[in-house]
Amino acid sequence: MYFHPERFPRIATSDITPRSLYEGRRDWLKLMAGGALAGLGLDPAQANLAAVKSAVPGALTMEKPTSRKDATSYNNFYEFGTDKAEPAQRAHTLKTSPWSVAVEGEIAKPGVYDLDSLLKLSPMEERIYRLRCVEGWSMVIPWIGYSLAELIKKVEPTSKAKFVEFVTLADKAQMPGLRSGVLDWPYVEGLRIDEAMHPLTLLGFGMYGDVMPKQNGAPVRLVVPWKYGFKSAKSLVKIRFVEKQPVSSWTRVLPQEYGFYSNVNPQVDHPRWSQATERRIGDDGLLAKRRPTLMFNGYEAQVGQLYAGMDLKRNF
Repeated sequence: MYFHPERFPRIATSDITPRSLYEGRRDWLKLMAGGALAGLGLDPAQANLAAVKSAVPGALTMEKPTSRKDATSYNNFYEFGTDKAEPAQRAHTLKTSPWSVAVEGEIAKPGVYDLDSLLKLSPMEERIYRLRCVEGWSMVIPWIGYSLAELIKKVEPTSKAKFVEFVTLADKAQMPGLRSGVLDWPYVEGLRIDEAMHPLTLLGFGMYGDVMPKQNGAPVRLVVPWKYGFKSAKSLVKIRFVEKQPVSSWTRVLPQEYGFYSNVNPQVDHPRWSQATERRIGDDGLLAKRRPTLMFNGYEAQVGQLYAGMDLKRNF
């Protein structure tokens, strides 16, 4: 399956940070990744925070972003525990440097990319995306990264590459949640290659004008804004291009509840709860009025054509 750019609407310029700002942030992220300040005994995040914040413009979206505190303290990251508070409490054990991502499978140019190589691949952008979780809550987060398509074009998929499989780190020494039997580790997710090539699919390195917090999937993760949050694999270590549809971790353990596509669809209920409404984290706590869930998490105009003619109740 080949990617045809004209099939997909371009991201509006109003949704992308100006070039001068994101290029400055790219240099900052490279500095962070290289640990240049660590040798001076300084915490890179703290040393650069003021400069980074000054370069980040106001939220370029109609919706108010979720507070950074909420977005970094209420997380699903089962490698660090199943309770929403446990990732923030436990993820300090994650070692994010050195880090590398193997890219392999049905491609002309396989290889192993260290973090610095990934950061150099394309200029960084800030994108304000919604994140919708299958349990019925959502957030609006300013992510920093670039379209995954930039990496995909570089490695040149062959005609056999129909799907992209994402594999995350699984290290019991760093990730206490792996001692549980809730999933088969490592965590695996997958996309059709045209989904992976869509310009909205983000390879994320940061959020809120900072490097990616460990509990949110540092140092590099996937962000697919029209799908449920579990589709956005965290702490990536391998990207494989394959001919057959990968079996995702949640699909493997609960196939009746978690389909391969995992698109946000309010018309398809989870077997144990409704998907018709959601609670925005940070909106007056548990008493907040629930809001209608949007088809494809509000990105129907951008991605709906990817699923034309498909039965979205069977392909859930």
